[in-house]
Amino acid sequence: MGIVIITGICILLAFTVFSVARKRAKTPQQLPPGPNPLPIIGNIHKLGKHPHKSLAKLAQVYGPIMRLKLGRINTIVISSSITARQVLQKQDLAFSSRPVPDAIRACDHFKYSVVWLPVSSTWRSLRKIMSLNLFTTNKLDANQHLRSKKVQELIRYCENCSRNEEVIDIGRAAFQTSLNFLSTTIFSKDMTDPSRDSEAKEFKDLVWNIMLEAGKPNLADYFPVLEWIDLQGIKRRMTSHFEKLIELFNGLLNERLELKRLGHADENTSTDVLEELLRLLQANEINKIHTLHLFIDLFAAGTDTTSSTVEWGMAEVLRNSETVLVKAKAELNQVIGKGKIVEESDISKLAYLRCIVKETLRLHPPVPFLIPRRVEDEVELCGYTLPKNSQVLVNAWAIGRDPTLWRNPLLFEPERFMDSEVDVYGHDYELIPFGAGRRTCPGLPLAMRMVPVMLGSLINGFEWKLEGEIAPKELDMEDKFGLTLAKLHPLRAAATPVVP
Repeated sequence: MGIVIITGICILLAFTVFSVARKRAKTPQQLPPGPNPLPIIGNIHKLGKHPHKSLAKLAQVYGPIMRLKLGRINTIVISSSITARQVLQKQDLAFSSRPVPDAIRACDHFKYSVVWLPVSSTWRSLRKIMSLNLFTTNKLDANQHLRSKKVQELIRYCENCSRNEEVIDIGRAAFQTSLNFLSTTIFSKDMTDPSRDSEAKEFKDLVWNIMLEAGKPNLADYFPVLEWIDLQGIKRRMTSHFEKLIELFNGLLNERLELKRLGHADENTSTDVLEELLRLLQANEINKIHTLHLFIDLFAAGTDTTSSTVEWGMAEVLRNSETVLVKAKAELNQVIGKGKIVEESDISKLAYLRCIVKETLRLHPPVPFLIPRRVEDEVELCGYTLPKNSQVLVNAWAIGRDPTLWRNPLLFEPERFMDSEVDVYGHDYELIPFGAGRRTCPGLPLAMRMVPVMLGSLINGFEWKLEGEIAPKELDMEDKFGLTLAKLHPLRAAATPVVP
């Protein structure tokens, strides 16, 4: 009897093994190619100081869909416009989740942030609020006069530096102006006004430090077991920064509510973002905690990205002073007049300036890997199987320099866009600095007003000389990798006002 039972079990096991083997033979799992990982660290050593460049080179060996092991995290790197379209458009829903960096867990920001929330009813509500109530053409037109004042202040700052024979750090000046743009659009208030002394400095430092912390490589993101230790102290410092910002935003919100209660509301604030969010709060379409974390998203996403694009744009224009700068000045002179400030209403008439912005975003996308995606379940992509919970990076930097897509891809040639319909709004996958699909950056309409207005006004208002009498072609264009792709050596130049 025992022999019969044992024999039966053996037959059953053999049948099971055979069935499983046969099933696997019918549906083989082909993982994407990639370099062999080392024990423990995987392929982290392959990233180097410039991961966007390192992974672009590896993609030339392993192809446009590449698999790496970064510590304990399976990572898929997408390096072509065709596969990017598949990920961001055709299979967008399967790739719509985010891996949450440990730093973003500070103050539970990932639970309320429209950037990090999974696609859900809450996420859809927040996206709808942003697209239909905050960044519509009508809303942005209504408060453009507030931003116009900030451009005038940027020009006055450059004029003062010229009178005092001081060199201007273009990136820093653009960062402050970006903060001013956002704070006036959101609160009708200049949060970095020097007359506010310590409060203004604290606000500027908080936003700056959040960007610094978020851009640091964090071991906890590669080895999740280290999250509870916070070995580098990044989450601890980020928690402190977030708490201070939330306290500040809460104070501004309560201040506006009190003014409205007393009937002292300023008519100049009737078109700002805060006023619209208060209306939605009172209608129970959004709650207070989501509102406060939305403010963090807006400032974190809209300052460093904008200022770095302006700095890269100015660097490329000054580096190509005999061609691009001459053409840009000629267009500005003809359309708005020599030495005048560019208004948002002028942008549609400045075709070459818009091409300069697009060419800058092609060569220097602010976030080179966009914001990472994650597949929650096993997914098939172009014949490959992507394992469950894989992180997905889209190398927008590599796509923007792909020689199969772009003629002379390493040269700064705005003219390539003059007769081209390719744009940055997420429809053309060879140029996706703001992402594409349902996760496209919701602040894109505002960014595409801020950048050309700042860049055009700086070009048209001044004659520029690089610090140290550096020849334009000798300007260092090396970058440094972080949350945004910044210049390694800040662009510093002396300005001489143009006489209209």
